[in-house]
Order: sequence, then C-alpha cells, then structure tokens
Amino acid sequence: MNDPNKIGMEYNSNREHLIIPEYGRNVQKMIHYAKALEDKAERQAHIEKIIDMMQMMHPQSRSIEDYRERLWKHVYRIAEYDLDVDYPYGEPPTEEEHLKRPEQVPYPVWEARYRHYGHNVQELIKKAKEMPEGPKRDGFVATIGSYMKLAYRTWNKEHYVSDEVIKSDLKGLSKGELTMDEDENIENLAKGSNNINNNNNNNNRRRSNNKRSGGGRSRGGRSGGGSSRGGRSNYRRGKR
Repeated sequence: MNDPNKIGMEYNSNREHLIIPEYGRNVQKMIHYAKALEDKAERQAHIEKIIDMMQMMHPQSRSIEDYRERLWKHVYRIAEYDLDVDYPYGEPPTEEEHLKRPEQVPYPVWEARYRHYGHNVQELIKKAKEMPEGPKRDGFVATIGSYMKLAYRTWNKEHYVSDEVIKSDLKGLSKGELTMDEDENIENLAKGSNNINNNNNNNNRRRSNNKRSGGGRSRGGRSGGGSSRGGRSNYRRGKR
C-alpha cells in the first residue's frame, strides 16, 4: 500500500489548527503570510484585501451592524494578535479582551417547597418586612395571605388548602417575621375574586338576553305592520 506522505496527501490531524473554521484554511494561511511581510504598507494592503474577501464569503451578514469591525477582530484573532497594521476602529483588539467573560448573572434561588406561590409573593413579603409595625402592615400581611391562598388554589385545584397551611407557609417564607392571628379568616380575597367573576358573567348574560328580546320586538313590530296592510287590502276588496 502506498504511503500517503509519499504521494503528497495530508491529513487534517497533521495540519495547523484552524482558529476560526468558518473562514477556511486558505484564509488563515493568507493572514499568516501577510503578517510576515516586512513592508507595513504592503502588509496593510494585504490584510484589507483579505477582509474584503472574508466579507464576500458571507454576503448575508453585510447588514449586521459593525460587521466589518468584527472581521477585523477575527483577523487579529487568526493572527494570534501578533499583527502590526493600522486598526481602523481605535485600539486594536487583544487576547485578554477576547478571553474576558461577562460576570455571571445570579439566578434567584427560592425554597423548592414554596415555589408554587410564585415570585410575586416573595416580593410582597420582602416589602411587608420593610414596613413599620401597625394596622397598615397587618392589613398588607392579610392581603398577602389571601393572595397566597388564591395562588395555591390556582395551581392545586384538586387539593384543599386550609388557613393553617397558608399561615404556616407565610411564616416560613418570611423567616418568622410575618404572622397572622390563628382565628383570622383568609378567604376574603379568593371569595372576592370569585364574586367579581360571577358578577361579570351575570352581566354578560343580561346583555345577551336584552339583545335577543330587543330583536324579537323589532320583528314583532314588522309583522304587526304587515297585518295592518293586510287589513287595508281586505277593506278595499269589500268596498268593491
């Protein structure tokens, strides 16, 4: 069997690592050739032509804002940031800038067993803890308890939840800072919401019934008018 090295074949595993594969190996070779040129003007001209060619390779990206600046940064990256040319966009890019990563955004972590109440309950409890003690804070805490029960019923319609469970969860969520009286009823908000929905449904039914009855009177009026015209016609026939 013929030796691949003897007949001029070259495997990719033996070739130089491609820094940005989307531009291909030839672009990388041209950039390395250009950065080795001794004359700076000639080097500058070669790099600018290479960037024009890279732009033609991806014509669909021309509408992207600052696309040509990206190409310049890619050229510097392929050249391993060892390129002595005039960068047209201020300070030339560096390897440290490329390796820099944005700070990680902290993800809010809540206790798993309270997650069904939602993030809004957490924010309401936080606000209530900042309020001074008094009737206003007590009323706000009672509203939070009612909202928690409504939220619980929304996502757990098949399970009954007692006031004791809501009060216990409220105390746990607030780390013991917010409590409700043992004999306090927290059905108000849930019932109020149901009453509002029932009232809206009843009003919609009344409007629908009024429209139907109004239409019937209109048709009845027309039919009555028709009978009147029929009466005149009969009177004329009898006179003849």
